[in-house]
Amino acid sequence: MLRIGIIGTGGIADAHIAGYLAFPEQCEIVALADVIPGKAALKAAAFELDGATPYDDPLEMIAAAALDVVSIGTPPSTHAALAIAALDAGVHVLVEKPMAPSLEECDAMLAAQERSGKILSVVAQNRFRDDVATLKAVVDSGLLGSISHVRVDSSWWRGPAYYDLWWRGTWEKEGGGCTLNHAIHHIDLLLWLLGRPNEIVAMLANAQHDNAEVEDLSVAVLRYDRGLAQITSSVVHHGEDQQIVIQGADASIALPWAVVAESSRPDGFPAAGGDAERVDRIEALVAGREPLPHRGHAGQIGDLLAAIRDGQALVADGRDGRNAVEVVTAIYKAGFERRFTALPLGADDPYYRAGQLVARAPHFSEKTRSLVEAAS
Repeated sequence: MLRIGIIGTGGIADAHIAGYLAFPEQCEIVALADVIPGKAALKAAAFELDGATPYDDPLEMIAAAALDVVSIGTPPSTHAALAIAALDAGVHVLVEKPMAPSLEECDAMLAAQERSGKILSVVAQNRFRDDVATLKAVVDSGLLGSISHVRVDSSWWRGPAYYDLWWRGTWEKEGGGCTLNHAIHHIDLLLWLLGRPNEIVAMLANAQHDNAEVEDLSVAVLRYDRGLAQITSSVVHHGEDQQIVIQGADASIALPWAVVAESSRPDGFPAAGGDAERVDRIEALVAGREPLPHRGHAGQIGDLLAAIRDGQALVADGRDGRNAVEVVTAIYKAGFERRFTALPLGADDPYYRAGQLVARAPHFSEKTRSLVEAAS
């Protein structure tokens, strides 16, 4: 039975706790920690975790609780230090997105994972959705042909009070705005589907949130060997209408689910009826997929437990987490400097270092309201 600890008992901790509780024969939550005194005890009580010890000091929990696995759901600026402490103590780590605010910190986490021999997984819960797994299966099948264009709409909406929480809306504590902390889910999916782009250009804005230094809207274009991808990252879109549309040489697929395949007349214009046979082949592949046994955080936690138990490769590991941060960093660099940014970003790039993005970032507004706890 694996002994689980949770660091950070805000809202995202609920998803982690529920995820571990889905595997009662494999693991037990034995400890929770939060730097706000008494908060960990309240979370333990809310989930009736009678056997879990609450801590007000995460490092004390790591040292004293004899853990096998720790989940980290704290502000991004704390991820690296906590993950490294846990890994160096011989504890497997599941850390929330984003992995860390800088590539330097991501690489320090990967180095700790390497020297410890333990597992480091970065939350990418959307890889554990049936509809997204369907996209991946179709792309990997080759039925789309070479990819021409991908459009990703990471559309969210948050009211002005969202950034009143003390760590949100600051480059130093949150690490960035919607590009880092919301769209990173979709950026991870784009990388999972297509791999790393060659270069990026972007524009950033704060359109509606006057209590945030960071952007609440960005639009980026990513160049691949032949095709392009575009990502809109937003917390100003009413309705939160999120989409992924993948255009291939032979067909297009999209979330929410849609499939289209054109065929050509002799003059190059679309033929009536399109390529119905290819559509049928894609739909048959989709219909034949086995549903995922667990979804979201529970799916990723199940994957982590299986990796610990059986040694199988993770669906989302620390390298994947770093790759997403690299793309976000390149979007910020391109937006701040108003020029194309090539990938990969090397260790000699100023934006690689911890704190350098913060030093170069524009303040769209100054933070004037700061609450210890979010308003309910």
